[in-house]
Amino acid sequence: MDITLLSADNFNSLLNAVFTIKFSEEIQLDAELISVTEFNSYSPLQRTPFSLVFRTQQKNEYYQQGIFTVIHPEEGNLELFLTPLGFDEAGMKYEAVFS
Repeated sequence: MDITLLSADNFNSLLNAVFTIKFSEEIQLDAELISVTEFNSYSPLQRTPFSLVFRTQQKNEYYQQGIFTVIHPEEGNLELFLTPLGFDEAGMKYEAVFS
């Protein structure tokens, strides 16, 4: 899947869906898509820039930013650059930005 063609509309219907983030061959964690946000800023792309925020159930540890495989059972696999945002009451949040 060409991620340059994706827009927030591709993910709005998946809000609150559970994905799997493959952090390594040995470590795969369930992650809920908790936010899809469009940005009102200039972009040379045809799409409006947007971000996705996923939440895992991690409470104490997290993974450094990097490219990880994000898997949805129906939508398939995406290689996304994820940045840790920090913990909230339910777990660790990671963000992918599409600009």
